Amino acid sequence: MNMYNPPHPGEFIKEVYLDPLDISYRKIANMLRVAPSTFNRLINGQSSISSEMALRLSKTLGRSPESWLNMQNKYNLWHTRKRLNLEKVEKLNIDRKRKQHV
Repeated sequence: MNMYNPPHPGEFIKEVYLDPLDISYRKIANMLRVAPSTFNRLINGQSSISSEMALRLSKTLGRSPESWLNMQNKYNLWHTRKRLNLEKVEKLNIDRKRKQHV
C-alpha cells in the first residue's frame, strides 16, 4: 500500500525525537559524530539519508538502518511519482515461450 505524502525522515526525527524530548539538533549531531550543519540540513528536509547516516541514526536513535533508508525511499518515490510523466515510457514485452535447445 502506498503511503499518502510520507514525511521526510528529517521531519520525522524532529517530531518524534527532538521536539518531544527537548533535545537540540546540535546535541544529536554530536552524538552522531557529524557536523551540526549536516544534521540540520537533514532535519530541515534539505538532504537525504545516506546508508552511512542510516547506520549512525540506527545507533543513536534506534530503529534499523533499513527502516531509515526505507523511510527516505518512500519519501523520494512519492515525490517522484507526483512530478514524473511516464506516459511515453515503454514496457518491454518478453516472450515467455522461449525455445528450448535440444
